[in-house]
Amino acid sequence: MVRTALFAPFELIEGDRSRGLVLLADHAGRELPDEYGDLGLPAGEFDRHIAYDIGVEPLTRRLAELTGAPALLARFSRLLIDPNRGEDDPTLIRQLYDGTVVPGNYPLSEEERQRRLDLFYRPYHDAAGALIASVHEATGAAPFVFSVHSFTPVMQGHVRPWHVGILWDLDDRAPLMLMDLLRRDPGLVVGDNEPYDGALRGDTMFRHAIANGYAHALIEVRQDLIADPLSAARWADRLAPIVEAVNARPDIHERRKFGSRTGPLDCDI
Repeated sequence: MVRTALFAPFELIEGDRSRGLVLLADHAGRELPDEYGDLGLPAGEFDRHIAYDIGVEPLTRRLAELTGAPALLARFSRLLIDPNRGEDDPTLIRQLYDGTVVPGNYPLSEEERQRRLDLFYRPYHDAAGALIASVHEATGAAPFVFSVHSFTPVMQGHVRPWHVGILWDLDDRAPLMLMDLLRRDPGLVVGDNEPYDGALRGDTMFRHAIANGYAHALIEVRQDLIADPLSAARWADRLAPIVEAVNARPDIHERRKFGSRTGPLDCDI
């Protein structure tokens, strides 16, 4: 775990916006500003999945390199505040996560909650929105938003059999093709909305893709498969041509209103 006094909540990896592709990594980082210390946790907790998505940073960097697309990586630990949650989600700032109590998050005043929103969460989402808008402007078409995550092989005693999962809500343009191409490898167990359901109101995909009618998908790669840089690079090599194939479809760059299983959208696409 790394702490720093001069803290930037995100990192932008520049790329060719004319490609029409945006890579997002909500849980790439596990850093904390100096003022938060270790949130009262032993250092080892920041090596666990509760602090960040293991393997996602090198995977996303390599995927950006291979595709030429711009990427945005959150640098702060999800234990500080989770950028892949709506602002009103009760798991936005966790006090208990997979058996670990987070002393620095309890009790949490409303003032502190707003401070973390203003300093970390909202700047990341502002940057994501600006990046996606710049790709739209560069292409004159709807961008394809691809969100990179990873999941722990065992959660609360349950072994997860999938190697990779694709999360989605109602817009099936990208997810169905992604799953089909991944399943052409007979050695892969591919989850459809596993190990989580992709319909989460207020999350990153809802906020930046669903609400705008942009084609999108969230990929979850099992963490033991990308835990070291070489393995992460190999998965990026596997994924890059698949993402490129999806991005090449004309309908991926059409703006369409699919809505959400979580209820009506608060916008008119």
